[in-house]
Amino acid sequence: MDISKSVVIVTGGASGLGEATTRNIVSKGGKVVILDLNADRGLSLVDELGEANTLFAKTNVYEEEDVKSALAQAIDKFGKITAAVNCAGIGNAQKTYGRKGPFELDGFKKVINVNLIGTFNVIRLAAEKIAQNEPDENGERGVIVNTASVAAFEGQIGQAAYSASKGGIVGMTLPIARDLAELGIRVLTIAPGLFETPLLGNAPEKVRKALGEMVPFPQRLGQPHEYAHLVESIFANTMLNGEVIRLDGAIRMQPK
Repeated sequence: MDISKSVVIVTGGASGLGEATTRNIVSKGGKVVILDLNADRGLSLVDELGEANTLFAKTNVYEEEDVKSALAQAIDKFGKITAAVNCAGIGNAQKTYGRKGPFELDGFKKVINVNLIGTFNVIRLAAEKIAQNEPDENGERGVIVNTASVAAFEGQIGQAAYSASKGGIVGMTLPIARDLAELGIRVLTIAPGLFETPLLGNAPEKVRKALGEMVPFPQRLGQPHEYAHLVESIFANTMLNGEVIRLDGAIRMQPK
């Protein structure tokens, strides 16, 4: 898929991995619809990158009407949607049972709602719009990229909710790719390792440095632009489909 001709929905597109993806797509000539709850940050990005190239839609990804409204706004402004990149996500560190008692069920549900159900909600509704595109010379109508985590495979202590949500994204990648194959829509998932994102933004520099040194090579935290570059590579390579790609510097997480 030609990134310069793309119209991309990016959830969580106002910060972290999503913001880097937004910036990269626009820099290559594509259009981006930013779905995020942070209106101040989203509108600021639109001002910076230009209204001709971007649109902000305040969106709770697991609310059906929110996503439908955002997609309708995208179609109204840009005429089509060719891709969706799902970066919206939250965390919740708590032991299944610990000093404070059992894991709070509402907290578990919230992580599942945002990370897993929210991702699927965007996939299913975006796929409906992407399926209406004319296929290109390869028979491709569009691409969907999701964000999991290495925690899907090596969840640490206290990550039951987060790992379950990201493991769900991993688990549904292949069946959704198979579902949408006949429509010419590719589906992939990126599983980042330790990245310099708002989730780690409040950690002291000493902590971030120590985390970076856990990575075999390069011994540092990943940078959001490296995630964005992989998204660009996925767009360009039509043979990539139905796969989960680890982007982690070869790290394998320990229990804590």
